Parts: sequence; structure tokens; C-alpha cells
Amino acid sequence: MNTLQELTRIVQAAAQADQTEDQVKLIVEAIHRAIHVDVCSLYIAATDGTMALVASRGLDPQAVGYSRLAPGRGLVGRVAQSRHPINVADAASHPDFCYLAETREDEFRSFCGVPVVRAGAVIGVLVVQSREGRVMSADEQAFLVTLSTQLALVLPPEPLAAHTPANTLRRVRGVKGAPGTGIGSAWLCETVDLYAVPDRPCEDPAATIDEWHQLLAKVSADMDKEREALGEQLSDGVGAVFTAYQMLLNDPGLRTGVEQAIAQGQWLPGALRQVVHHYAEVFLAMEDPYLRARNEDLHHLGNKLYQSWSGAPENSPADDHGPLVLTGAKVSVSDIAACDPQRLVGIVCYEGSSLSHTAVLANALGIPAVMGTGKLKGIDNGSPLIVDGNTGQVILFPSPSVRLEFERLQRAELALKGELAGLRDQPATTTDGERVRLLANTGLLADISPGLANGAEGIGLYRTEMPFMVSESFPSEDEQLHIYRQVLAAYRGRPVYMRILDIGGDKPLPYFPIHEENPALGWRGIRFCLDNSSLLMTQVRAMLRAAAGGDELHILLPMVSNTGEINAFHGVLQDALQQLREEGVEVQRPQVGIMVEVPAAISLLPAWAPKLDFFSIGSNDLSQYLLALDRNNPRVAGAYDHIHPAVLQEIARITTTARSAGLPLSLCGEMASDPAGVVFLLGIGIRKLSMSASKLPRIKWLLRSMAASDAADLARQALTLDNSADIRQLLEGALHQRGLGRLLGSE
Repeated sequence: MNTLQELTRIVQAAAQADQTEDQVKLIVEAIHRAIHVDVCSLYIAATDGTMALVASRGLDPQAVGYSRLAPGRGLVGRVAQSRHPINVADAASHPDFCYLAETREDEFRSFCGVPVVRAGAVIGVLVVQSREGRVMSADEQAFLVTLSTQLALVLPPEPLAAHTPANTLRRVRGVKGAPGTGIGSAWLCETVDLYAVPDRPCEDPAATIDEWHQLLAKVSADMDKEREALGEQLSDGVGAVFTAYQMLLNDPGLRTGVEQAIAQGQWLPGALRQVVHHYAEVFLAMEDPYLRARNEDLHHLGNKLYQSWSGAPENSPADDHGPLVLTGAKVSVSDIAACDPQRLVGIVCYEGSSLSHTAVLANALGIPAVMGTGKLKGIDNGSPLIVDGNTGQVILFPSPSVRLEFERLQRAELALKGELAGLRDQPATTTDGERVRLLANTGLLADISPGLANGAEGIGLYRTEMPFMVSESFPSEDEQLHIYRQVLAAYRGRPVYMRILDIGGDKPLPYFPIHEENPALGWRGIRFCLDNSSLLMTQVRAMLRAAAGGDELHILLPMVSNTGEINAFHGVLQDALQQLREEGVEVQRPQVGIMVEVPAAISLLPAWAPKLDFFSIGSNDLSQYLLALDRNNPRVAGAYDHIHPAVLQEIARITTTARSAGLPLSLCGEMASDPAGVVFLLGIGIRKLSMSASKLPRIKWLLRSMAASDAADLARQALTLDNSADIRQLLEGALHQRGLGRLLGSE
């Protein structure tokens, strides 16, 4: 046996199986053939520690899905508890042997079981048995151990769900898309998929290009109708999402890209697929989760164009369907617009992230949403669902008692929402008089209005990458000016922190590809901008012109790690100011600061303070770099926590430096909207936080319900602790004591 080839073949085949049932059957069949044993079985651990037989080749098929061992019972239980293989020639003579009559395993003497471990926990046991009383060879056991390690990575998060009757209560984990609780019946949004379109020749390119232009006009008009259909539900945030899709429809890159593909002989759907897929892949390859989520928007738009071209009928629910939970791989803006807003109580997407436009729209409409659940098996139109957007889970076929509990939670949420709505125009002032400024993070024009609607006092981080991503070439100064002017005008009289182009490495431009082995440490941020100083000059000029002499503009420099980068930027800024003044443009020098996200910057902040006007902590990247953990890597993401004691110590050090230098300090990233994190940040003296717009009301409520002096005591205690779990217990316990447990989704 070629061990490496067999391992690769089995793991690849398991990873590609669509259904969990097929996956586990394939695994045991392949192992059975590979090492010539009489039995191969896979047991999976239930949440209570019970080991359930989910697949077998050799044991009685009637036992699969029903045979179970209590925690620690039998040889399988011993393997799970010890996390160590058991390999014996005569299983019945082992003191831990437990005979399962329903499996009819009495004719098999030998036993070799190895644990399947994921993220430190035993999730299953892989077992082989033979009629012959023999100990498996060292090579055979090594093969099973190696295989079990790799299988742990490809098995689904909840493999036991495949063996649960379809109409019984199940909980499926996903990603929080929009907060709240929705109780209703599933409505499946089964739309066409552009990515499944094949290549075909185009018989008349000129006529097809005309057809393409007509399609763009038709879909644009359809979206205007959908926008109107929402009527009173059309808040500024919802309208802005539709505006963003219209901007994508009018983007020259999409229009000309499809034209070129048609001219080269591709039929219209194939040309559309090529172009949409190309740009979506560019975004999908990015490390920044916000920009990566834009691939979903492009796929949504491509599907809508293709559906309109194909004439596929709209999939609208019947009037008597009751409260609706829109459910599907990709629930689109059109699906939401076509649904009666009075009946829409939840959204479940098998794919997608919390930063997709579906999630943005759900937040703006106040509809609970859960993203990235994977396909929900066994449901049809009308299947009862509970969408728990607070914890990121979907409950299928809930029991009456579970439904009653979530109805109670719904009533509590409505009461809290009413309380929060009244705080929109109130300052975030603590009970002992400390004022905290709350700002919004954004990067699309569509995200601007929700910030204002939720009481944002400015933009704490405006990502300028988007115009560069959706263009066929570097956008001109005037194109950038048009966008920046809208952003600054929307927040007139409030600070707007614009980050210069944070491109390169993990964020390649389609017209300027960059390939690096380690993009996180590569040619990105300020490094890329200074090496392409003409692009930087164009961007800085556009920002200065958009500010029109006002004081809203603050320029943020990303990924700064040495003094020369700050000096070089000041040189570019000074040249831009001089050029524009000579051209008769009214400009003034904006405030300039850095994103503190590279650990090397922390020690140099005292030396840099005279050169800067403010510091801004980028908590996501700073935490990742300090911990050497990629929070988007599922293998290590569980260890990522911005409440890690080392992260807290460094943030406290940055705060002390800023205070000594007399410079304003802000913090953006997920920590700014984590209630436990906010208690710590308040306690060490940070008075400006920037977060996604939907998080603003709850954090304002927290700040207005707590004394800064109490937070300071808690922060001092947190800085004496040496592990994240104890710190969270301390800070979240304090929130519960003050009646703020609802912020944690636990009351």
C-alpha cells in the first residue's frame, strides 16, 4: 500500500462529499479496502459525551445511527477518554470491553481504535476489527492515526446531525448576521446560480453586446422598483444598499469586461460569469474581512442579472404562509424586497458573512439573521425555524418549550430596543460624568446612513480601498474626489478618519496583482503607498480637495513601523498642499495620525508623538500580530481573543504614552463593540471608540449605565490576571451585576 496516496485519496474524497452521510460511509468503506480488515467503524461524540455509531462497514447496518456507548464505556469510550489508541488481539479479554449485541460484533476478535481529535477535543473514534486475533501492525496503526488527524479537519462541525430524524429539534451554528430573535416558517430562496453557467459560443457579438446593455438597464429599473416596494421600510440604510448595487451596475469594469468577453466569442451568461467570478475572487482572496465580504455582493448581483436574462420566475411565498424566515445559500436583496416586510421575521444564509450586504440590510431593517450555517438538511417551505441572531444559531423544528422560551426572549429584546431607540441623540456619558465619543467604521457609501441613524458622532475608520477594487485601473483624482466628498458631506461638522490606501499583499488589485508567500508581513499599507508615491499623491490631493478647507478630515496611516514612513508621508502631504494652493484651491492641513497595529510601533510612539496629531489603535490587527494568530484561520481562530492579557497590557501601555504626549487616542475593531472589552477600555481611559454602526446603541447603553471609576477598578484587576478566561469572567460578571447581561445575549 502506498500510504501517502491512500491518505490523500481518502481525505480528498471525504472533503468533496456533499452529504455528511455520504462522507462517513465513504471514509469507512475506503479504510476497509485500504488495510484489508473485516470491520471499519466511525463513532462520533455527542454533546453529552456519548459515543454514537454513525458509519460501519462490517457491523450490522441496523445498528448504525442507533448504537450508543455511555461516556467512558467500552473500548471506544476508553480510547476517547485516554486520547490514546488501543490495539489488542482479543478485545473480549480487555477489562474495558463492552459487548454491543445489536452490532453483532461477537465474530470479530481484534480491535484497534484511534481517537479523532479537533481543537483539543475528542470528536470521535475510528475503529477497525478483524476475525483473526492479531494486533494491527505499527504501520497500520500509524496509518489510522494519521488518517484520523486529517479527517478531524474535514468532518462537519456537527456530524451527528446527519443521523438525527429530519423533523426533530436540531441546533445549527452559524455566524451572527444581525441581532434579534425570529420565529417563523422557512421559505426557501432557490434562485439560479450564475457560477453554474457553462461556456458557449456567441453567434452575433454585436447584437449580444446590445442585449447586455438592455439587460443592465432592465435590472437597474427593477432595482428601483424593489426599492420603492419596501415603502415605509426604506430607511436611509436600506436605500444606501440599493444605491451601492446601482453603483456596481454602472461600474465601467463590469460593463466593459462583459463586452470584451462577448467580443472574444463568449455568450452573454458565460461572459457575465467570467467577469463577476474574476472580481469576486479578487475580493475573496483578501485578508480584511470587510473587503472579503464584498465578493458576496458581486455574486448576488451576477445572479440577479442572470435570473433577469433567463426569465426565471420570482419565488414569492403564498399569502397564507405566516411569519417568514427567508432561507437559502444566498438570500439576495431582491428576495428581501419581494417579501412582505410585516411577515419577514428572519434570514438564514447557508453561505456568507456578517459583513455581507445581506447582513447589512438585515441590520438596517432590524431583521434577525444568521449567516454561514451550511445547508440546512431536511427542511422544506413551511418548516418551523427559530433564528437566534444574538448567538448565531438556527433552531430547526423547535419543541413547544423551546419556542416559549424564545418568545420570552423576543419580548425582552423589544423592550431593550425601545430603550435603546431613545438614546440615539443622547451622549455616551458615564454615570460619573465621563464623556466617550462613539464613531462608526465604514468603507461603502451604503454604510454611511446606518451610522448616522444609530447616533454615530463621526467616522472612526473609512476604508478607501473600495474604489480601487471595482475599477479596471487606478481611479482618477476626480473619481476619488466624488466619493470622498459625499462621505465628508454626510458627516459635516464631525470627524472623518480616512485611512490611506491599505492595498497590497492580501488585497491585490485585479490590474496590479501582487504574489507573496507571507502577505500579512509583505508589501501593504504605508509601504505600498510610499513605493507608489504618485498614487498616494493622487489620493491625498483628492482627500484635501474633498475637505474643501473644513476640519472634518483626519488622515490615518496604516501599518507604520518606522520613523522614515511618517517623515515620507509628511513630505507628500506638504507637496500636495502646496500644489493645490498654487492651483487656487482652498485647503488646510488635516490632522494626521497612525494606526497602531504593528507591535514595533508601540515602543516608538513617544518618539513619534511630536510628528503626529493623534493615535488610533487597530485592535484586530494588533491582536493578531501580538498573538501570532490569524483569526480567520479556523485551525487557530479559537485561540484568538483581544481580551488576551498580553493585548490588554500593550493597549494600556499605548494609552499611557498617548496621555503623556497629550495626543487624542481612539480604538477601532471588534474590541470596541465587545462589552467586556469596552469596560476595560473605559477603565484605562480611552474615550473614543469606533465600531460597526449596528453596535453603537448597545455600547452607548453600556457606557451610560456604568461609572468610569468602577471600570477603572475592574481594569486594574484585569491587568493582574494572566489568562483570557479569568479576565472575561471578571468583566462579564461585572456587567451581570449591573443588570447589563442582556448585552452578552445571556439574559
